[in-house]
Amino acid sequence: MSAAPFDIAIVGGGMVGASLATALRPLGLRVALIESVPLHADTQPSFDDRTTALSNGSRRILASMGIWEGLERDAAAIRRIHVSDQGRFGFARIDAREEGVAALGYVAANRCIGALLWRELQSSPNVQLLCPASIEHIELNAGEARLLVNTQHEKTELRASLLVAADGAQSVVRKHAGIEATSWDYGQTAIITNIATQRFHDHIAYERFTPSGPLAVLPLADGRCTVVWTLIPELAQTTLQLGDNAFLEALQERFGFRLGRFMRVGRRQAYPLTLTRAEERIGERLVIIGNAAQGLHPIAGQGFNLGLRDVAALAEAIADTREDPGSQDMLERYDEWRRADRRSVIAFTDGLVRLFGSPLGPVKTLRDIGLLLFDVLPPAKSALAVLSMGVAGRLPKLSRGIALS
Repeated sequence: MSAAPFDIAIVGGGMVGASLATALRPLGLRVALIESVPLHADTQPSFDDRTTALSNGSRRILASMGIWEGLERDAAAIRRIHVSDQGRFGFARIDAREEGVAALGYVAANRCIGALLWRELQSSPNVQLLCPASIEHIELNAGEARLLVNTQHEKTELRASLLVAADGAQSVVRKHAGIEATSWDYGQTAIITNIATQRFHDHIAYERFTPSGPLAVLPLADGRCTVVWTLIPELAQTTLQLGDNAFLEALQERFGFRLGRFMRVGRRQAYPLTLTRAEERIGERLVIIGNAAQGLHPIAGQGFNLGLRDVAALAEAIADTREDPGSQDMLERYDEWRRADRRSVIAFTDGLVRLFGSPLGPVKTLRDIGLLLFDVLPPAKSALAVLSMGVAGRLPKLSRGIALS
């Protein structure tokens, strides 16, 4: 069996993998995108009912890739962020006007993001889409990566200069390559749903820390709000089984009445929460990105934003090394570039979970004092805004609106 030649093979056609294939289009490289789940299946996470909070940096990356124009009308701007500690005195606020930007970020449906990315790829002559398809075997050596791919109709052998693992926290490619991942179970489950509220959200994103776990209420473009409610697994299971009215009452008790009464609730889904980190992010002819490299708690909405910065940096590193896009020199430069951003965001999100999950009275008092101090200290606000907007550190060209070619 002769192997089909590609410059880059991307395993995982979710939002991160599809974003990388889209970002690489201007370079004229031969790209294979391999996805195991049929595009419009309910189990396809890039086409489900969940939403993603996009940072300003992510908006610029998507705009540079030609995606934002089609997404903008379906994305809700976040103009203010309100952080509070239920039943206690601590709170903090960040305002886009104070930071000199139109919005701190945007909330968009995964279904819209994924559909736009795949629509672009289906009309890209240099990208071959294999979906649904599964990986049966991988060989990595100094010269190339070789893959045996099982599609619905046949088995296909591919070879590529670079293999990209973008296939999620349980990455098949990472396991094939023998790269271990550490995982920390937070002992929490996120219930995700959409609600209709009595009052308009006014483009405010709420992050409320409760004794049972953090609760995020984010604005949607149609006037509704999306809810990410974190609970211990047993309580989450009980809460999922409540009728709509009882569920809304329980949610209202945790959140309060800043948005008036909660009127209606949509379909509810539950996801267990863990922190996953790959022991290595690169290997011979291999790079690991997105959730395959780091799976985060959703507490600060940084997961996809961090993965999209992986995409922008990798695409630029490849553009600078076109004669061999999988060279060890390129891989090491990319890994060094991404190290600081990855470490700081993981530490930030994990630290928030641990800090606001502590039941100790002195810790609660100190964190409330910290929130109040943060609220009156503009430099602290600006520093957090820079991190949350995805504009800290060395920015890739796509983050600055500069084309790769």
